[in-house]
Amino acid sequence: MFFSKQAGDARQSDSELVSVSLKTLVDLARPAASLNLQHALIRSTQSGGYVSRFKGRGMEFDEARLYQPGDDIRSIDWRVTARTGKPHTKLFREERERPIFISVDNRAAMHFATRGVFKSVLAAKLAGLLAWTAQHHGDRIGGQIFSDTACRELKPQNGKHAVLRFLNALVQPADRTADTLTLEHVLARLAQHARPGSRVYIISDFRGLNEKAEKHLLKLSQHCDVVLIMVYDPLESALPVKGRYRFTDEERDVVVDADSSAAVQYQQRFAQRQQRLGQLAQSRGLVFMQCGTDEDPVQRLRYLLGHR
Repeated sequence: MFFSKQAGDARQSDSELVSVSLKTLVDLARPAASLNLQHALIRSTQSGGYVSRFKGRGMEFDEARLYQPGDDIRSIDWRVTARTGKPHTKLFREERERPIFISVDNRAAMHFATRGVFKSVLAAKLAGLLAWTAQHHGDRIGGQIFSDTACRELKPQNGKHAVLRFLNALVQPADRTADTLTLEHVLARLAQHARPGSRVYIISDFRGLNEKAEKHLLKLSQHCDVVLIMVYDPLESALPVKGRYRFTDEERDVVVDADSSAAVQYQQRFAQRQQRLGQLAQSRGLVFMQCGTDEDPVQRLRYLLGHR
């Protein structure tokens, strides 16, 4: 995609603007310590270390004991009952660790910016910050990284090793696995891989959002907390003043007339997508956030999530 570097970006090298290194993501561990995933948009429906307006943590099998009058028959452990000849009931305990699943968009349209960094770089930094913050809280970290031709899921695991595994996946492109992957396909896979009780962050520009993709989002939200983080370039939200502007990826040049009908339609499509996500989140109990490519992801998350 095309990129127009601004004078204000002189403090960063070109490579830092268009790609992200593993070292950069690892170094986010320190600022992530000041973030708090218990943000104000989430309300408590049960006790525990985390608060949630949705399903809360999952329930984990603890032990089986002899059936007692009043026990829910749906909790009878039929295997133990058959083995012992006496009815036994399953006991569950609340999981102490919440699975955190972070889905990151790395499609071609994400490799673009007119200010700040590429949308793909911003998405990776946001994902890294969320992963480190989850690790600081003792949660399990997993995720999904997808492009136009590949999609990779990582099962949530504990500890620093899980974060580093996820960060490595962010900086290493996955092998091609399909001719074309749409947002609909990706969200369908996400709904299958994210286990009930997880908190799912989806970081994307949400291009290609349609009714079928929305259905998968709604299916996901029935069992998980879903947070949508829309990344965008300022040019998408507000066209520049009238004039002709040159964009380049240092191989190709494109001249755009800001007053052309195509440019106006480009901005209108962005506004419609933004509005659609906001309305979906409001009507279905999702959390919707936005972050621009010219914004500091640490400061933006601190503002959106709240700080200690």
